[in-house]
This record gives sequence, C-alpha cells and structure tokens, in this order.
Amino acid sequence: MIRTLMISAVSATALVLSATAFAQQGGTAQEARAMLDKAVAAVKADETLALIMFTKGEGGFKDRDLYPFCFRVADRKALATPLAVHAGTDVTTLKDATGKIYGQELYAAAQKPEGQITEVSYEFPRPGTTTPPVPKVSFVTRVGDLGCGVGYYK
Repeated sequence: MIRTLMISAVSATALVLSATAFAQQGGTAQEARAMLDKAVAAVKADETLALIMFTKGEGGFKDRDLYPFCFRVADRKALATPLAVHAGTDVTTLKDATGKIYGQELYAAAQKPEGQITEVSYEFPRPGTTTPPVPKVSFVTRVGDLGCGVGYYK
C-alpha cells in the first residue's frame, strides 16, 4: 500500500513538473499569430511607439522566444528587432545556417496586399543562443509601409 502511494506521488510529481517544463518552452504557432495581430494593431495605432516597444520587448512584445520584428519595405532595412545584430540590416540579405536566404522571402511576403499573412520557414538559433539553429516559421504581413512578423520555433 505504501509502495503504491509512493509510486503514485512520484508519478504525479513527474507529471506536474513535465507539464510545467513544457509550458515554459517556446511559444506556439497560435501564440505567434496572436502576437502578430497585436503588433499590427500597435503599428496602426502609433508606429513610432510600437517600434520602440518591439525593440525593447515591452508591452507584452517579448514572450519567451516570441517577439515581433519590422522592416521598412522601401529600403528593406530592419527597424524593430530585439536582436541588435540585425538592426539596420537589409533584410533581403539575411540567410540561415543552411545558406537559405530567407530574407528575400520575408521581403516578398511584405510585398503582398496589406493583411495577407505569409509563412516563411528557415533555421535560426533560439534567443540567447548562437547554436544550434532550429527550424523556425515566421508569420509576415505588410502594415502600411512596413513588413512585420513574429516567428515561432518548431
């Protein structure tokens, strides 16, 4: 009887801890899409403030490994990203570890009619790491003269 109770207690603890660990992992596709919708609304309300919040990860625009990014369509320059290394970069030159120039796909997605969402797949390191890159999908759309997206890791 005691052995059965101990096994049950250990099993329950393991289940709770694994659920907690799973919940603390990266954001989901649905959460990324919801953040993109929130980011689009913020850009439409006050572009300057939205870009500042995106870069700083404020206002709920940084959640685990989810964050918005934006670039100006006219000059293709990254404007808002919490990844300082990409600030001011021509997005069409971005390539992943496999050599795929995914930046051209980001830019092409921003050429589509405003509100149309395009999924762009590539490999990218999780925030705070440099290797190994993992599969990532970004939802990208045009908002006025900006291309904006939010990605999640698979």
